[in-house]
Amino acid sequence: MIDLHYWPTPNGHKITIFLEESGLPYSIHRVDIGKGDQFKPDFLKIAPNNRMPAIVDHAPSDGGAPLSVFESGAILHYLADKTGKFLPRDVRGRTEVMQWLFWQMAGLGPMAGQNGHFNSYAPEKVPYAIDRYTKETSRLYGVLNKRLANHEFIADDYSIADMACYPWIVPYESHKQNLGDFPHLKRWFDAIKARPAVERAYAMAPPRKPMTDEERKVLFGQDASSVRA
Repeated sequence: MIDLHYWPTPNGHKITIFLEESGLPYSIHRVDIGKGDQFKPDFLKIAPNNRMPAIVDHAPSDGGAPLSVFESGAILHYLADKTGKFLPRDVRGRTEVMQWLFWQMAGLGPMAGQNGHFNSYAPEKVPYAIDRYTKETSRLYGVLNKRLANHEFIADDYSIADMACYPWIVPYESHKQNLGDFPHLKRWFDAIKARPAVERAYAMAPPRKPMTDEERKVLFGQDASSVRA
């Protein structure tokens, strides 16, 4: 059994997609990040960066005590190794998937995240930041579109690279992107969206509500004192 500590953000959706695709048994423990659940002591024991998702595997492959993993990319890698699914065993195939997983973690996620922040959540409009991150998101879409021009999935076969990238494309409208400008990306996006496991993963997410001022403070008002506390 996998305990998944989760909230329906792009990084959270990555893990529910994998778990639904793989058929691993799991239970969801909701971490309401707007209420500050990510700062609770019990959660920090498994996720010291006070970010979700995180998992606890109660049946790790070494047969030892329950094993916790934080960071969505590390979780995908761990689960793929555990199940032998969605990550090739051969060195070339594995490297292909891993480099695109790291591309998402280092590029697409952070840049699209900043795009969303300055376009949708920042209390004041900062034109330079909006322009900077909207353009960088467009560039990254272009990279993915070019890759998908001659690949059905990002790394040939469906893999954790696709699971990592898809949730960060879902908010394309709020990130000021037009999928019609990226036809190969759109073809891939529509194919992933139609997968039954992906549909199930998104169906379990609670409805999104407008962010309150208090939630904004919790999400965007933290510094080192939050970690010390």
